[in-house]
Amino acid sequence: MHLIAEAILLSVRGHGEHGAVVRALTERAGVQPGYVRGGRSRALRPVLQPANLVRGEWRARTEEQLAALTVELVHSRAPLFAEPLAAAAIEWACALTATALPDGLPYPRLHAALSAVLDAVEAAPAARGWAAALARYELLVLAELGFGLDLERCVATGVDEDLAFVSPKSGAAVSRAAATGYETRLLPLPAFLREGGEADWAQLFDALRLTGHFLERDVLVGRGAEALAARQRLVERLKRAVA
Repeated sequence: MHLIAEAILLSVRGHGEHGAVVRALTERAGVQPGYVRGGRSRALRPVLQPANLVRGEWRARTEEQLAALTVELVHSRAPLFAEPLAAAAIEWACALTATALPDGLPYPRLHAALSAVLDAVEAAPAARGWAAALARYELLVLAELGFGLDLERCVATGVDEDLAFVSPKSGAAVSRAAATGYETRLLPLPAFLREGGEADWAQLFDALRLTGHFLERDVLVGRGAEALAARQRLVERLKRAVA
């Protein structure tokens, strides 16, 4: 196995006294794990930061063996970790991707979307500029992994207008009229998730509640405790910032 590609670093874990096991997302080869010799050294620690863009070279004798990985920094996003909101967004987006995606399968749409989210965080660390992009990314993760929500028409009536809620069981949209009397049992559906455009903070939190429900139930169940903790930290920091 020999691969050379640019990749977004997703996670870094110490291994032994000096090494590190890295997971990184490439455009054409999906998530690729690798062992970086000296990954905990002073020279490599600034390079091996989640969200950094690197040029990686993976080498292994067999497909089953953990590849040896060497990295060269292409673009650093490390300064964003000095901003609490930006740091929380990066931590969650990378943790979600590292936890949810299987190794070695290409997800070019997710690669492009994650890159766009990270660029948005970098351009506007204050959060208003990237919170909607992050919610859309979560929705795309669900769709790419086979758990996409049906937001095109009402599951009860078939209409495609005034869709205001989502069933927490089926993941299908429900119109405002069909939801009458059942609103408290359903999840609000912010219009921007279907129609694009801007969103206020109430809509953004509704979107994060919606995607979070299905991510926890369908994608991160049983193996996403650390990732979900990162998401909770992000939501709490967003609420404090808005307050």
